[in-house]
Amino acid sequence: MSPKALWNGLKKQRAYYSGKKKYHTLKAQVVADQVTGQIICTAFSKGRVHDFRLFKREGVPLGPDQLCLGDKGYPGMAKVHANTCIPTKKPRKANLDASERQHNRLLARLRVVIEHVNRRMKIFRILAERYRNRRRRYGLRFNLIAAIINLELTYP
Repeated sequence: MSPKALWNGLKKQRAYYSGKKKYHTLKAQVVADQVTGQIICTAFSKGRVHDFRLFKREGVPLGPDQLCLGDKGYPGMAKVHANTCIPTKKPRKANLDASERQHNRLLARLRVVIEHVNRRMKIFRILAERYRNRRRRYGLRFNLIAAIINLELTYP
């Protein structure tokens, strides 16, 4: 194998490699309805992409009057979408005051809906464990599982 071919192969691998998890990863993002729990939109990327960068790049369709609840991985969301609520981060060498803790707890109670959606997705083991199939088909399989979950919610 030539050195150039080897380098191109390494460059392809590096895009999927997560230094945090120490293996090759694929990232998926889910937007769910707060009331029904149905999956509205999905976005996919290679493993080495920040959550907020993926959100901006995919252009998730949110209306200006829709409330967007994010986690601490979306620090600049208020600049992109005006009606956004994210938890307050704890400052270095200090603690949150009581009102900020109360805000974070109320927000967590609202965000538990998306955590339940994540749980429903991970019941399908292909999404919970290492993805061992073709990377190109990850989005297709993820969307099919999302459609099955939406169908189960529609016809219980």
